[in-house]
Amino acid sequence: MTSDNRLGPHSEITLRVNGKPHTLLVDHRRVLLDLLREDLGLTGSKKGCDHGQCGACTVLADGRRVNSCLLLAVTLDGSEVTTIEGLSGDGEEPHPLQRAFLERDAFQCGYCTPGQICSAVGMLAEAAAGHPSHVTDPAEPSGRPVPLDRTEIRERLSGNLCRCGAYPRIVDAVEDVIR
Repeated sequence: MTSDNRLGPHSEITLRVNGKPHTLLVDHRRVLLDLLREDLGLTGSKKGCDHGQCGACTVLADGRRVNSCLLLAVTLDGSEVTTIEGLSGDGEEPHPLQRAFLERDAFQCGYCTPGQICSAVGMLAEAAAGHPSHVTDPAEPSGRPVPLDRTEIRERLSGNLCRCGAYPRIVDAVEDVIR
């Protein structure tokens, strides 16, 4: 850790972002979203509310969906971060959810779309791992994959807001991927 009274405390961290290692000197107050957008030039994740309420900034940290506008970058030392730019892996073919969003026209202005897609990727992993949601039938066996119907999908994506109201097509796109 280093400290400069004008700048505040800093620490060197290493992140793997979209499969590439990055070693950065980071101010302890810097959030992941600003690091991604300003330091690494990854502008897919959007700053919507800057309060963790809209989900436009959603990325995956070690496979879990997070609001990057709230997460201090210094806490992620050694973590794997995946943004919308890294979902396709090789960059050649779009991720199945990206393709489904395009095919279903599951966006209007597109501002929330990167966060919606990253959230959907994380949500699919959570359901596959057996994590229940508020609407999961209590009779479902614990620890087994949770079946995803429209109600489950809507509940699990409820932290991602769309001002344009593209919700029905977003749910359609997710359903296309799980079929």
